[in-house]
Amino acid sequence: MQNFKPGNCIESHHVLALGKQIRLQDYGFTVFVSIKTKSALKKAIKKGLLFLDGRVAETSDWIEEGQVLELFAEELLHKKKIFPLQLKVIFEDDSMAVVNKPEGYPTNGNYFKTIENALTYNLKTSSERDKLPYPQPVHRLDNPTSGLLIIAKTLSSKSYLSVLFEHNKVHKIYLAIVEGHFDGLSDIISLDIDGKQSSTNYSVEKMFKISQEKFSLLSLKPSSGRTHQLRIHLSKIGHPIVGDKTYGSLTLSNKLMLHASSLELRHPKTDKSLSFETEVPHKFVKFINRSL
Repeated sequence: MQNFKPGNCIESHHVLALGKQIRLQDYGFTVFVSIKTKSALKKAIKKGLLFLDGRVAETSDWIEEGQVLELFAEELLHKKKIFPLQLKVIFEDDSMAVVNKPEGYPTNGNYFKTIENALTYNLKTSSERDKLPYPQPVHRLDNPTSGLLIIAKTLSSKSYLSVLFEHNKVHKIYLAIVEGHFDGLSDIISLDIDGKQSSTNYSVEKMFKISQEKFSLLSLKPSSGRTHQLRIHLSKIGHPIVGDKTYGSLTLSNKLMLHASSLELRHPKTDKSLSFETEVPHKFVKFINRSL
């Protein structure tokens, strides 16, 4: 059962002469500012937000000269539940936002206590015509991972940011405390995950001991975005992240020492370069201070 409906028309397109026959699913994402990918177009069609000559469009529709395509904003049939969790907002404008996600909460999913459900409590409503019915994360951080999370507030920014992620144009740096010391100060981990190529650059920021146990503070730059990539890569080279019981950490810590510390990307509307950085989390400082 759908919980959304078409709202205001945000874009319309008059089909001009075509060189060849083409289906809507192959044509629509090339003509709308708010939709940049075929997958985003299919989602809009599935939600009944795209109309062809006044009727709800289908992916199998053929496009002909003279037809009119209309894209409508998405509205909720029922009010979304708001989780009143206070978040630190690093950046916000009408198109997007960046928040500092606390550990212990899923980014989204079929739960009430998610970061997505807390966004309306923390962010202003966009005044853009293609505003989303509620702010939506465009990527995920694991439940126990803290750090910078990018939020879309409009359909066009969501589509644009998704393309940036797809082409690895969002540059992320993570901090992690791992078990053991390293011989070199930097290297690249290139290991397939689920049969897909993935690589992570790391550099050692600090090596220390706690009760003769060795630990290292790392700066991590993933060049691909596989699920649990950093956690799997570090575990496979024998340096699991402290507190990562899923991937083999033996250290007695109830906190995963992984934090998304900085971001660089282009703004979805202005194309200006944006850069964000957080302070070292308190849990990291507290853990490292145990070595003093």
